[in-house]
Amino acid sequence: MLVLLLVVVGFVMLRDLNRVEPEGSGGAVDYRQSAAFAREQAGFEVLAPRQLPAGWRATSVEFVPEPARWHLGLLTEEGKYLGLEQLDSSVRSMVTTYVDEEATRGKDVSIDGRPWSSWTDSEGDTALVRSDGEVTTLVVGPVEQDVLVSYVRSLR
Repeated sequence: MLVLLLVVVGFVMLRDLNRVEPEGSGGAVDYRQSAAFAREQAGFEVLAPRQLPAGWRATSVEFVPEPARWHLGLLTEEGKYLGLEQLDSSVRSMVTTYVDEEATRGKDVSIDGRPWSSWTDSEGDTALVRSDGEVTTLVVGPVEQDVLVSYVRSLR
């Protein structure tokens, strides 16, 4: 019995050492189905890009129905994280939670005629935030503001 157990453990260890992940797999998820479901269930306009820029991939997606909350996490072509959060919360609370308690407010940015407040933190994160009635939308990541603006423009 002990010999059999050692053979099985040896096989498992050897398999794990020789495992090769397919290139580009990187934990990518398909967010479109989750976004469609969230749009049916949420009491607000759930935002998601129609398609991602070349080299970007979705790595996390979550919809919580009560209270409604939508999350989409992405990695850019350079491997930088970009998060999209939507929920019934104040701008300040969202910034404190997803950016930094000590985040600094920058100049407002107009995107497609709508104002978005900009925020930065000492760690290099940049965020754009907009409140529409009961839902606040925040996009954040360690990227340049123009990357966030382009991303926000892609949201539908």
